[in-house]
Amino acid sequence: MVRDVGLAEDLAQEALVAALEQWPEAGVPNNPGAWLMATAKHRAIDLFRRSSVMERKHEELGRELEALERTVPDLNAALDDPIGDDLLRLVFISCHPVISTEARAALTLRLLGGLTTDEIARGFLVPESTIAQRIVRAKRTLAEKKIPFEVPRGAELTERLASVLEVIYLIFNEGYSATAGDDLVRPALCEDALRLGRILAGLMPATAEVHGLVALMEIQASRLRARVGDAGEPILLLDQNRAHWDHLLIGRGLAALECARRIEGAPGLYVLQAEIAACHARAHTAEETDWRRIVALYTELAEVSPSPVVELNRAVAVSMAFGPQAGLELIDEFKDEASLRSYYLLPTVRGDLLSKLGRFGEARVEFERAALLTRNVRERRLLLERAAASERALTSPQP
Repeated sequence: MVRDVGLAEDLAQEALVAALEQWPEAGVPNNPGAWLMATAKHRAIDLFRRSSVMERKHEELGRELEALERTVPDLNAALDDPIGDDLLRLVFISCHPVISTEARAALTLRLLGGLTTDEIARGFLVPESTIAQRIVRAKRTLAEKKIPFEVPRGAELTERLASVLEVIYLIFNEGYSATAGDDLVRPALCEDALRLGRILAGLMPATAEVHGLVALMEIQASRLRARVGDAGEPILLLDQNRAHWDHLLIGRGLAALECARRIEGAPGLYVLQAEIAACHARAHTAEETDWRRIVALYTELAEVSPSPVVELNRAVAVSMAFGPQAGLELIDEFKDEASLRSYYLLPTVRGDLLSKLGRFGEARVEFERAALLTRNVRERRLLLERAAASERALTSPQP
């Protein structure tokens, strides 16, 4: 309405502050959302009236807001959008093509995904300052070009799909493996991402990548309970009790993957990742995992969406299929990649492979380095325990 995402944020926050001040005494209104919207609109009108810059235009906008408030009490119904979910609708709106793909995802995750700038930076493997600059530039661009926040339709909806999928995936990833704090997982974020993905699959049933993302998230979410021990400690994939996996979610994920397969075209980023997740889901024990198939899928994924993280995961699969030395040789080819310098999983994987090769002194150094890079308390504790175990193995007498 105000054609400025930064101003809209400020007005929304002012309305929330007003609610915190008034509701404890006056009580929560029957329709809290409508109360917040009306309060924010009144603040907008007051702001426009007070401003001496572009006075006539502001008066016109103020009258428009007043008229809209009188004639359109149900804003969601008035928009008549086909998406049917407030959050998903706003994700599509924020992923506007006038700003770069990277900035779209960063802005949307910050505004609507519940993620901090720091958490978003981890998802993109870039410095926090870079993400902050992208968000500021994106807000400025939307304001300067006076982009109306309208629900896209037809070709525009399809044009924004890649950014929307990326946003949903990054929200899920932050829930699956929290950047910082005392908890390894944040299930509420996973649930939000899954809900958005399922709605999107209903909205765009003929798009393979949408079903692929849903399949990936369903299968990954099936392992949430098994990833954390009774004391909150992380449990690695190969050590998890597979009886604790949610087989209902696995079934839903495999069904979504089958939907993706029935759609013509080469498999994309999310379909291939879902295929990899399905390999783990189908294995009743860790030993039954088809690692050679996973290596082939990661090789295909590296062609579709090349990245250092994909290469790191491929190296892990290679180590499982062909031995730790083969995996370590692959990792050492890209271990100096700039984007991985602060990525704690690189030294974690190197430490694991070095330990399997009996090079415990080097493994200890890698685990300690990984512990310094992660800010998740649970992960740091596990890494320090593995470093200590490497030290004990180094000093214990060999048979």
